[in-house]
Amino acid sequence: MPVFWTARLATLVLLIVSLAGCGSDTGTSRPNSGQSGKGGEGKKRIVFLINTPDPYWEANRQGLVEGAKMYDLDGVGLTIEQESGGGSTEKQVDKLRQYATQDDIVAVAISPWDFDSLAIADELRKLQKKGVKVITVDNDMNPEKYGDSRSFYIGTDNLVGGRALGTGLKAVLEGKGVKAGQYAQFVGNTESDNARKRMDGVKEAIGDAYEEVTREPDGGEAKDCAVNVANVLQNYNDIVCLVGIWAYNAPAIADVVKKNKLEDKIVVGCFDAGELSIAAMADKRIDVMVVQNPFDMGVQTVRLLKAMVQNDETEIKEMFPNQGQPGGDVYTTGLRVVVPDENSPVKKELFDPATVEYMTLPVFREWLSKFNLKSS
Repeated sequence: MPVFWTARLATLVLLIVSLAGCGSDTGTSRPNSGQSGKGGEGKKRIVFLINTPDPYWEANRQGLVEGAKMYDLDGVGLTIEQESGGGSTEKQVDKLRQYATQDDIVAVAISPWDFDSLAIADELRKLQKKGVKVITVDNDMNPEKYGDSRSFYIGTDNLVGGRALGTGLKAVLEGKGVKAGQYAQFVGNTESDNARKRMDGVKEAIGDAYEEVTREPDGGEAKDCAVNVANVLQNYNDIVCLVGIWAYNAPAIADVVKKNKLEDKIVVGCFDAGELSIAAMADKRIDVMVVQNPFDMGVQTVRLLKAMVQNDETEIKEMFPNQGQPGGDVYTTGLRVVVPDENSPVKKELFDPATVEYMTLPVFREWLSKFNLKSS
């Protein structure tokens, strides 16, 4: 081969190899781009491992961005990034094992797929033994079995949230003159701590007049949730209420109800305010939402993990004044009950203002706009 073409071929091979190294970082979102991981030379990393990809987590990512600014992570040589656990225990465990091999990771926040997973708990313990700071956010590990696998929990009081949703659903049903009937609840994983507490809270507050017929898991897939909803409508003849527990469940439920032209017969309630859920409520296809604050979870995650990495006991004590006492390792972020408008039978007086803030959808949208959020 002529020397000229040999040189051209070598250049082409080098170019192909270079481009192959510029692929996307699948499953990773870096709030302070250019300062995380290898992009921030000499910096230490904080990683937030979420449980499953969902628009719900975008508000959390924006909270991480805001927290990184508020608490000046860059100024102390820290970065933070959000990664997806892929919607399974196995994938989260794989991620945690990777973190254990990366010496630049100094802190991990995790929203566990399964709060009762020994495998996840073991990997978190190994990280702590290595010196990595570990907390749970949004979903906790089983505190009775695996309380030692993390130092603190930041998130919603899910039982209180479930009760608030059950209270709202009961008010809507009674407002429609429906005094009894069947209902079903839908969620990615029925064994998840946050799912179980929310569903238990709904059952407690909605009352014995309404029969819970099933709790349907869908593995974190909206399309499977839709199939579950259709099956429930086919298999039970007195369904008056459908409940979405994770963010993507509500739009799937509302779409199936609309497809079957049952909007006037079935009450729909849900956790979380994704864009599609907000649109469905505006269209009067969702009657009540209990909304968490993943944005603030992100901010408080940055605040806490920075303090833990720097051994700032004053900041930690401010967040957890009852540390060492039962429940003293939990930091609770706020809850909102959102209804379509002032004509809703769900009224502010039904809720304890110390734990639940009441909003109509227009007011809630104003709050979202204030922080440039599309969901919560």
